[in-house]
Amino acid sequence: MGFYSIAIDGPSGAGKSTIAKRIAKQLGYIYVDTGAMYRAMALYFLRNNIKPTEKEKLEEACKEVDISIRYVDGEQQVLLGDENVNAFIRAEEVGKMASNCSINPNVRIKLVELQRKLAAKENVVMDGRDIATHVLPNANLKIYLTASSSIRAKRRYDELMDKGIDCNFDEIEADIIDRDYRDMNRDISPLRQAEDAILVDSSEMTLDEVTDKIISLFSENVEVIE
Repeated sequence: MGFYSIAIDGPSGAGKSTIAKRIAKQLGYIYVDTGAMYRAMALYFLRNNIKPTEKEKLEEACKEVDISIRYVDGEQQVLLGDENVNAFIRAEEVGKMASNCSINPNVRIKLVELQRKLAAKENVVMDGRDIATHVLPNANLKIYLTASSSIRAKRRYDELMDKGIDCNFDEIEADIIDRDYRDMNRDISPLRQAEDAILVDSSEMTLDEVTDKIISLFSENVEVIE
């Protein structure tokens, strides 16, 4: 049988990961946490004492590493080889390494290869900036999920305030607008709506409404074979 994929792209703060996880849970699909995969790659580099500036060593390491995702009793497990590395990838040093090495083209190429490999053997929901345009150009359903900058800023503002973190709404919105510009104008896989992606604006929608909308679109556009 074939496998099915849903690709969700969109700007920062549009709720892509939250929606993707909800859709995957309802459909019984694998949610591919691309950020966790970058962290697993970073962990591999740290364990092998490879620095982000050592381009040749990074390139060689990318040929060896294998990263995947599986779910056991409803819990996501990020696998580095055969090892579940959930307990290690959220460390601060791993996050910093992931950020530093993610700009290396060889790292991005390798992770795209691994993400496509995963989508070839599982039903998946994947979100990011270039999933529909680059990672999964043949996805069964492509969604461009967005919301106005003010709505996205309000969501982030409320999230931080709920955590007791003092913040400034105008600064948050300015940062979101700046990030949108950088994402849309970067050299490698810039953020854009794929030609065959369906635009979903979540500005005036609840999480349930967005989730139901995308699942409905999936049902309408894809004849799922049991």
